Amino acid sequence: MSRYPEMFARLATDGRGAFVPFVMVGDPSPDLSEAVIEALIDGGADALELGIPFSDPVADGPTIQRAHIRALEADAGFDAFLDVVARVRGRHPGLPIGMLIYGNVPFAVGLEEFYSRCAGAGIDSVLLPDVPVRESPAFSAAAEAAGIDAVYIAPPFSSPRTLDAVAGCSRGYVYAVSRVGVTGAEQAASTVGLAESVARLRSDAAAPVMLGFGISRPDQVAEAIAAGADGAISGSATVRIIEEHAPALLATDPGSPARDAELEATTAELREFVEVMKAAARRPAPR
Repeated sequence: MSRYPEMFARLATDGRGAFVPFVMVGDPSPDLSEAVIEALIDGGADALELGIPFSDPVADGPTIQRAHIRALEADAGFDAFLDVVARVRGRHPGLPIGMLIYGNVPFAVGLEEFYSRCAGAGIDSVLLPDVPVRESPAFSAAAEAAGIDAVYIAPPFSSPRTLDAVAGCSRGYVYAVSRVGVTGAEQAASTVGLAESVARLRSDAAAPVMLGFGISRPDQVAEAIAAGADGAISGSATVRIIEEHAPALLATDPGSPARDAELEATTAELREFVEVMKAAARRPAPR
């Protein structure tokens, strides 16, 4: 059963939107990424969006592309991803956990087996950034059979017809893309047209809407919530913190004082980042 409805209901009662950080599982290694995930949770993440490394991440900008490369070099694949998620789920039974994965991987594994294994590990949702809604039925059917929320992207400046289709297909939440292009903090998010898109999606009784792409600062989170989004997702800014520490982490031996000190510095920075971004997700007081 999806954990998103309870999360969004609780946040609405508290007068807040969700803040959801993204990280690549396996970046810079599977064991270190598990410590990274725990730091995000300790910082107060309302949910997690976790990526699986892929060799051709067409929707991702350079920062997250490099995370794919680091994770692939660490031999982090689907099995390692599920192992990490299962351990995180065991420690955090109520936390919504989403997966971001490109469509080739579910096809390679087999849709029924893929979604069944995701459910077994405790995943709530699967976002397919390269699968448009017109190609979604087979994915959605397999996801529903396994009890997984299928999440699809609402592109910026979408036509009402496209928004209606996204609303009809997405479960758990709708991922609203803030701007054209690929992921990355290099190009800022935009809320232009977001209020209109959210209104259209809500008229279709769509799942809650979370804004992503280019969310790297607290003011961008606040703008997303003020424009009507139910939450904000930040990926590249989170991954950049890991990237800055990755060389020193990988250059030290596991369990060594040097590794422990560098890991503490990394996780402390991640916790602080989440705390600051989450604080910006409070909804404006009604006038």
